[in-house]
Amino acid sequence: MAESRGKLNIFACDSGEPLAKKVYKKLVEKAKKAGDDQEINYISSRETQFANSEFKHTIDESIRGSDVYIIQDVENSVLPYSVNDNYVALKTAIKSVKRSQPRYITPVIPVFPYARQDKSPGREGINAKMIAKSIEGITRKVETVVTLDIHNEAIAGFFDEVNLENLHASKQITEFIKDNYDLSNLLISSTDVGGIERADHYARVLGVPLGMVHKKRDYSKANSDIESVEETTFLGDCKGKDVVFIDDMIDTGGTIINDANLLLNLKDTYGNDVSAKSVSAACSLPLFNGPCVERFDKAYEEGILRCVIRTDAVYHGDDFSEKHSWDRKVSIVSYLAKVIYNLNHNLSLSALLK
Repeated sequence: MAESRGKLNIFACDSGEPLAKKVYKKLVEKAKKAGDDQEINYISSRETQFANSEFKHTIDESIRGSDVYIIQDVENSVLPYSVNDNYVALKTAIKSVKRSQPRYITPVIPVFPYARQDKSPGREGINAKMIAKSIEGITRKVETVVTLDIHNEAIAGFFDEVNLENLHASKQITEFIKDNYDLSNLLISSTDVGGIERADHYARVLGVPLGMVHKKRDYSKANSDIESVEETTFLGDCKGKDVVFIDDMIDTGGTIINDANLLLNLKDTYGNDVSAKSVSAACSLPLFNGPCVERFDKAYEEGILRCVIRTDAVYHGDDFSEKHSWDRKVSIVSYLAKVIYNLNHNLSLSALLK
């Protein structure tokens, strides 16, 4: 067995606790199955938010010389914290852990904050880089940051000293699709040109055709991507097909609903019906902000949306799927546990990143 980087410790910020507890349980099971007698510990700690909204973390045990993985879910929808709150909590957690003298610190943040602000089309900050440099500046003990299906893989280049391990949930999602869809009648589609490479990967793995919604935009007339769309067309053949839209994240759900309506009412240039049989969506990062859940509830009731396949990278409550019939949850917990175990044991991640 490869040499360990030290005692494996899991540390959870409050918003990351639901995911962290599941990952810890899987890690213990994996170590036992592998015959690894190394102790895996869930760190006893307390997160405090003061009346003025400041955060601090208190660690209740010694973690000196250990290998610590800090799990934070910045988009947790159950606790009353914003992305900014959760990011600050992550930074204070890293600082507290650092003062406890571990050997390594690895933040595990499935949703990378500000990832959609990765370029500057005008007088805007490249705030994804700000986040990268901010994490990097806390302590040199952070050598690796683990995230999931980051919006733009080029964000890894914003780090100078830290390695960004970008995981992919495509295996978990494609396995669900294989088990629940007739592949002979399936079409995978991207919601725009920016996501075509991701959708193409799913289509090739599943051995099914690929389509794309093409959007002509005028950014001078609107404040959001949805409002800026002037013309929408579908490139591909979706007639009678079960279509699954693939995206890295779903935020407010407006794009999915608009594109579903397009495909379910599609006509060719002669006015003939060439519409899809059904429309679903799949994403790694289910943010589900603003009116998203209400939109999906309504779309499901009206037969516009068959279902939404998503991971448990973002916590929406234990009973979310029971409350919303369109929700199909696939778990990345075992996947994260394998990645953390391999990092701790200095084993390759290559096979896990495909």
